[in-house]
Amino acid sequence: MSKILFILTSHDRMLNGEATGLWVEEHAVPYLAFTGAGHDVTVSSIAGGKVPVDPKSAPTSEQLIAWKDAIAELADTPAFDTLNADGFDAVYMPGGHGTVFDMPYNKKLHDLLFAFDASGRVIASVCHAPAVFAGMRKPDGTPFIQGRSIAAFTDAEERAVGGVEKVPFLLESRLKELGAQHHGAADWSSNAIQDGRLVTGQNPQSSGAVAALVLGLL
Repeated sequence: MSKILFILTSHDRMLNGEATGLWVEEHAVPYLAFTGAGHDVTVSSIAGGKVPVDPKSAPTSEQLIAWKDAIAELADTPAFDTLNADGFDAVYMPGGHGTVFDMPYNKKLHDLLFAFDASGRVIASVCHAPAVFAGMRKPDGTPFIQGRSIAAFTDAEERAVGGVEKVPFLLESRLKELGAQHHGAADWSSNAIQDGRLVTGQNPQSSGAVAALVLGLL
């Protein structure tokens, strides 16, 4: 059994004031995949407390039943930096637009991810959560993501959801500027990429594929 740390966004507003937060599917599908495989999942968030949910990702009545255990975890989370991350084998960050606001600028989160990377542990994220890498630089100034193969929410998908003016930067463009090898697929198609111990996915539809790659590494 492996121990997996989930870190979720705590940010609940877009630039225009529109409600945002976590995209529920990107949390629930991997949570159930990991716990169903017998792994121990700890759900935390950037600031702790109740996790804001993007209203556009509200589950259907069927999903509410299927995902009830995962959704229950959102009611009251510890802040990730109150936990000892040394005992975890993998860290997973689900997306939602909230992640573009609070993950690229959190040094404690970046330090945690650098520690996971240095010790060969698994780092995984999906959709907008790879935005965290946009703020990570090594001591010599080199972007963490430079030269790495990744998938993340595409600029085309951002245009399709009308998000371009509501976010601080376009994720695909920013990651490419930092030297990432971004592999985009058609809008809303499942697309997960593994580069060593780094696993990333493009969109909500990629959540299950990301989880499967992580399970393969564990």
